[in-house]
Amino acid sequence: MGHPTIYPTGVTVYNPDKCFSGYTILPVKEHGILLIDMHGKEIRLWKGMHGFPPKMLPGGYVLGSRGQRNGKYGFQDQMDVVQLDWDGNVVWEFDQVEFIEDPGEEPRWMARQHHDYQREGNPVGYYAPGLDPKVDSGNTMILCHRNLHNKKISDKELVDDLIVEVNWDGEIIWEWQCSDHFDELGFREASRNALSRDPNFRPIGKGMGDWMHINSMSLLGPNKWYDAGDKRFHPDNIIVDGRETNIMMIIEKATGKIVWKLGPDYDRTPEEKAIGWIIGMHHAHMIPRGLPGEGNILVYDNGGWAGYDNPNPGAPKGVKAALRDYSRVLEIDPVAMKIVWQYTPADAGFLFPMDSSRFYSPFVSGAQRLPNGNTLICEGSDGRIFEVTREHELVWEYISPYKGTALPLNMVYRAYRVPYEWVPQEPKPEETPILPLDVKTFRVPGAAAFGDRKAEIEIPGCSGFSSANALCVAAEGEFAEED
Repeated sequence: MGHPTIYPTGVTVYNPDKCFSGYTILPVKEHGILLIDMHGKEIRLWKGMHGFPPKMLPGGYVLGSRGQRNGKYGFQDQMDVVQLDWDGNVVWEFDQVEFIEDPGEEPRWMARQHHDYQREGNPVGYYAPGLDPKVDSGNTMILCHRNLHNKKISDKELVDDLIVEVNWDGEIIWEWQCSDHFDELGFREASRNALSRDPNFRPIGKGMGDWMHINSMSLLGPNKWYDAGDKRFHPDNIIVDGRETNIMMIIEKATGKIVWKLGPDYDRTPEEKAIGWIIGMHHAHMIPRGLPGEGNILVYDNGGWAGYDNPNPGAPKGVKAALRDYSRVLEIDPVAMKIVWQYTPADAGFLFPMDSSRFYSPFVSGAQRLPNGNTLICEGSDGRIFEVTREHELVWEYISPYKGTALPLNMVYRAYRVPYEWVPQEPKPEETPILPLDVKTFRVPGAAAFGDRKAEIEIPGCSGFSSANALCVAAEGEFAEED
């Protein structure tokens, strides 16, 4: 599906009567962390800050990083995690995971943080009634990197995923290393062989295999499953997803063991087959208590390319072996293992399969459940953030106008909506609707108006067109079969 060269940016749709209105925080490439209101007005830019992801805390505090490690030696390593106040003053910082001495660089301690972190008091890092993250105390869970060798996985050096828990004084009080649990992940022999040959090798430094690529990490928090006696869902347990392995899993914090898992394959049970292949996913988390759908797992199923298996025409080495050219947002009951809500190209109103790729972000992205039952979706690779109702109605949409220079994309890694009261420094904005444009009649200056023709001639014997027949012909029968 092609994309237009000209399209509006900023907020394009806003229905105040159906939205959970507030501020939205997002990273803008090569600029910083940006806070906008429902009309897209830029409230504040924390210039130069990295948001991987950016998070807001009550009182106008912001979490992010002040810099990234030189890409010659590290992959997506953030130097630190810092908490800033509204005016940009540092009130908390952490960088004590590894002392780094890269050639030509100033030796220093680094957090090597990537993709996620969570402050005590809120398990998932976004607003849920009664679950406020702490701002002047508490522990922080941080997803980090560590390089190592593990011959069970490959003979190549690996960049592995490490989770650390840090107290307010910056002391590491708990940690979990992903590669220690390789045998619990359930890879088939073909997957192990492909992974051994090529653990998603990246030519960084001396070379390293980004074999798992965990891209989200959060606590479960209080939930109905644990209240009912299912100990797999202890509030302190941690849910993560591995983008390169197509795995979602829950880690028992007390033992480090994996106690719940979905993937890496989706063809072993009737439940997995009904869910379908989840590929290259991002932002898997349990919807926290106090929000509609609480206890279910929400995940952005990117599609794209991920996983290890036998070589095939799309993946000659068996790396990135699963392929799909559209995205889904899934809400999954983790006990029944079934989808209870989803947002797909069909739900967005696109015809399958012809224009299913119109909802498609093969990398980054995320989803947040809002207090009114809506879902905020970050279709990240195209810089699109939008809010939909339970019935899939689009009620708010924002397109980022910010593109990078080194990588000319307007991608947004992840975005969060917070209530107005979390930013007491600003008056509540006026909420006025922004109606959708009629793309059929909208024209740029100088272009002819819709239907502006010099003449219209009736041709005898012409019977017109059948749109249904045209669709079937265009899809070579696939549309009729899918319908």
